[in-house]
Amino acid sequence: MREAATATEFTLYQSTRSSPRGLTEHDAAQRLAEGGENVSRQDPLPAVSHRVLAAARSPFVALLGSLGVVFAFLGDAHSAATVAIMVLSAVFLRAWQHGRAARAVASLRTGEPATATVRRRSHDEAVAVTREVPVVEVVVGDLVHLVAGDVVPADVRIITSVGLAIDESMLTGQTLPVGKAARLDDGDVPPAVVACPRLCFAGTNVVAGSATGVVVGTGSRTYSGSLRGNASRRGHQSSVDRGVRAVSWTLVRLMLVMAPVVFVVRGMCDGQWTHAAILAVAVAVGLTPEMLPVVVTTTLARGAVRLAARDVLVKRLDAIQDLGAMEVLCFDKTGTLTEDRVVYAHAIDAAGRHDDLAAELAVVASACTDPTGGRFDDAIAFVAQRTAVDPDSHRRLIDEIPFDHRRRRASVVVSRPSGEHRLICQGDGDTVVPCCTTMWVNGVAVEMDQPGRTAVGALIDDYRSAGMQVLCVAVGDLPARLGPYSASDERNLMLAGFVAFVDPVRADASQVVGELAALGISLKMITGDARTVATHVAAQVGIATDGALVGDDLDHLDDNDLRIAARSASMFAEVTPAQKERIVAALRVGGTAVGFVGDGVNDIAALRTSDVGIAADTATDATQQAADLIMLNPDLRVIAEGVIEGRRTLGNTMKYVRITASSNFGNALSVLCAGLLLPILPILPIQLLVQNLLYDAAQLALPWDRVDPGYLSTPRRWQPDGLTRFMMTFGALSSLFDVATFAALWWWFDATHAPVIFQTGWFLEGLLSQLLIVMVLRGKATPWKSPRPATVMVLAACLAAAVGIALPISPLANLLRLQPLPMSYALWLIGVLSGYAVLAYSVKRRYVRHVHDIP
Repeated sequence: MREAATATEFTLYQSTRSSPRGLTEHDAAQRLAEGGENVSRQDPLPAVSHRVLAAARSPFVALLGSLGVVFAFLGDAHSAATVAIMVLSAVFLRAWQHGRAARAVASLRTGEPATATVRRRSHDEAVAVTREVPVVEVVVGDLVHLVAGDVVPADVRIITSVGLAIDESMLTGQTLPVGKAARLDDGDVPPAVVACPRLCFAGTNVVAGSATGVVVGTGSRTYSGSLRGNASRRGHQSSVDRGVRAVSWTLVRLMLVMAPVVFVVRGMCDGQWTHAAILAVAVAVGLTPEMLPVVVTTTLARGAVRLAARDVLVKRLDAIQDLGAMEVLCFDKTGTLTEDRVVYAHAIDAAGRHDDLAAELAVVASACTDPTGGRFDDAIAFVAQRTAVDPDSHRRLIDEIPFDHRRRRASVVVSRPSGEHRLICQGDGDTVVPCCTTMWVNGVAVEMDQPGRTAVGALIDDYRSAGMQVLCVAVGDLPARLGPYSASDERNLMLAGFVAFVDPVRADASQVVGELAALGISLKMITGDARTVATHVAAQVGIATDGALVGDDLDHLDDNDLRIAARSASMFAEVTPAQKERIVAALRVGGTAVGFVGDGVNDIAALRTSDVGIAADTATDATQQAADLIMLNPDLRVIAEGVIEGRRTLGNTMKYVRITASSNFGNALSVLCAGLLLPILPILPIQLLVQNLLYDAAQLALPWDRVDPGYLSTPRRWQPDGLTRFMMTFGALSSLFDVATFAALWWWFDATHAPVIFQTGWFLEGLLSQLLIVMVLRGKATPWKSPRPATVMVLAACLAAAVGIALPISPLANLLRLQPLPMSYALWLIGVLSGYAVLAYSVKRRYVRHVHDIP
C-alpha cells in the first residue's frame, strides 16, 4: 500500500497491469477467476461436522471418553454405553447452541448486492465505457469512480480528485471526515499507511467530493482484510479455558492417585486382583462427574437464553463465564460512550458570544450543494430549522471551490439579491482564520489584530478541549464576475464565527460506568480520537484521566513497561489498531481476564486478543465475526447485566463442580474404606454410574437456581485451588456417614451373606445424601437467609430421589443387581440423612468463616 501511495501514475499502471482507459472485460474476468471475488473472507456458517468437533474439544469430554474406553476394555458394555450417551448429549447440546448462534449472526447481515462504478472496455474497443458492476466483481487494476455517498469498494490509489472527503471511522475511530487528494507533497506519507492522503480503503464512505482511482487491493488483500486476517483465530486460551483445564487436571490427578491405591490395597488384602480392578474402576467412576459436560453446557445455554432476552447474542458459550470472570473492560469512545452522531450545539461569533450568523451562512452553503450522506448533513438540516434565514434567497450557486487535503477548507460562491457575489468559506479554524482580516463581534465587523487572532485561537482550543467539533465560517462579498473562482479568492474575509457540534455522550453512560465499577471491573477507554476530545468524554462519564497515554507514548514502551503503564492508566487516545491489541495483550499478562467492546475493523485484533470480545449489531460484518457477544441494543446497561448473568452462570456451574466433586471424592474414599474393611464389593460400577446419573440428571435444573447476591459483586472465575480443599472437607464428611451406613448394613441388616442387600442399601443412601447435600451447600448463608432454591431444582431432586427409591422394586432391579430392602431401613435413612444435613451445615458455617469460596 505504501508503494502504491508513492508510485508515479506510470509505475502504478505498470504494477497493476492497467491503463488510464481501465481494464478490458476479458482481463477483468480472467483476474476475477484467478484472484477470487472481492469479498472479505468472513467466517462461513460452520458445517455440522466442524461444530461437533469444536464442541468435543473439552477436557471434560476427553476425561469421560477415556473412562468409557476403560469400561469397554473391561467388557462392561452397559457402563460404556451409558458414558457414550452422556458424551454425545453434551456434544450435541453445545454444537446445537453454537449453530444457533452462528445462524443468528448470519441473519444480521442484510442488504442488496452493492455495485461500483468502473471504467472498462471491450477487447476490440479503444474507448472505455463507465458502467456499474457488482462490488464482488471489482478486481485489481480496475479504474473506479467515487462520488459522495459511495462506499469504497476496495483499496484504491487516487489518480484524480475534487474535494474528496472520506469517513474512515470504521478503521481509525476518528469521527471527522478525512480529506483525500491525488497530489502528494513532501512529507505527506505518514508512518501509519491508513493516514496516507492518496489512499482510500475498502469499506470507508465518501462523504464529499469525487475521485477516480486504481484498485490496488481486493477481498482479503485489502487493508481491512489484513486486519481481520491477522487476528482471524483466537491464539490463546480464555480465562474459562484455563480454569476448566485446571479443574480437569485436579480431578485427573486425584483419580490417578486414588484408583491405583485402591487397586493395590484391595489386591494385597485378599489376592483377588480381578475384584481389585473392578473396585478401582468403581473409584474412577465415583471420582468422575459424568454429567459435567452436559450440566456445564446446559448452564451456559440457559445463560445464553437469559442474555438473549436482554438483546445480547452469544456466539461462544464460554464467553458467558468469561464475562463473569472479567476484571478489566476496554472500550472505544465513539458509539460506546457516545451516540456516534454529530449534533448541532450552538453558534458563536469570533469572541465566543452566541450569534446565529455563522449557522445561517453554513445553512446557505449546505443548501447550494448536494447532500453527501455524511455525518454533518442531519446536523446542518437541524441548524436550518433553528435559523431564520431563507436559503432559497441565496440559492443560486455561482461557483464552488472544493475541499482539499492541504487547505482543509471549502468555499461556495452564491449570488446575493443586490447582484453581488458572496463567498462562504468553511473548514478547520487553523486554515480559515488566516484568510480573515476582520471578525464579527457583538453584531459588528471589527479589525482582526494580533491579540484578536490569539484570542480566536484560544477559543478554538477551548472548544476542542471540551470534546466539541468546531466548524469555522468566514464570508466575503465580491463584485459579480463571469470568470471562475479559485483558492486565491479566499482572502480578506470576515470571520463570521463558529458552529459547534458534539457527539453526545449517552444519557446512561455515566450511570453504567458506575455500575460496572461497582461490580469490581476496572474500566479502560482506548480510542483513536484526539486526546483532548477523549479526555473530555472520559471526565463526563467518570473515568480517570490521570496518566493518560497517547499512541506516540506507547511506541516508546517495551512490553514490560507497557504492562505496568496499562494497569495504571485508564485512558488511551490516538492509538492505532496494533496498539489496541498491544494494550489488551499487556493487560492479560498474569491471567487477568480482559473484555473489549468494539465496532470497527480497527478493533478486530483487540477483540480477538481479549478474553471476551463484544460488538454492536451496527458493527461491520468482520467485527461481528471476531466478537464473542453481539449487543443488539445500544444500551450499555446490557453489558453490566451480562456481567451479572455471567457470574450467576459461573456460580451455578461451580456449585455443581464443587458439590459433585466432593460427593464423588467421598464415594471414592468410602470405596477405599470398604475395600480395606469388607470382603465384598460395596457397590458395582454400574450401580455407581446409575447413582451418579440420577444425581446429575437432577442437577440439570441448577441453571435455574438463584445465587447469593454477594457472589455477584466481584469477578469470578474457575479456580481449582479451593476445589481440592472443598473436596477434602465435605468428601470426608460424607464418607463418615457412608462408613456408618456400612456398619448398619453389615451388622443390623444382616448383609454379611447378602452382598446385594449391602450394595442396594449404600446405593440408596449415597444417592439421597448427594441430593440432600446440594440443598445444604448451595449458598453461604443459612437455608432461611440464602436465596431460596428454584422450584424446578427442588422438583428435579425429588423426582431423582423417587426414581432411585423405586429402582430396587422395578423391572430394572435384576439388570442393576438391586433388590428391595426392609422397611426398617427407611428409618435408618431418615436418621442418617438428618444427622448428615445438620453436621454439614455446621461444618459449612466454619468453612465459610475461614475460606469464603462457596458460590
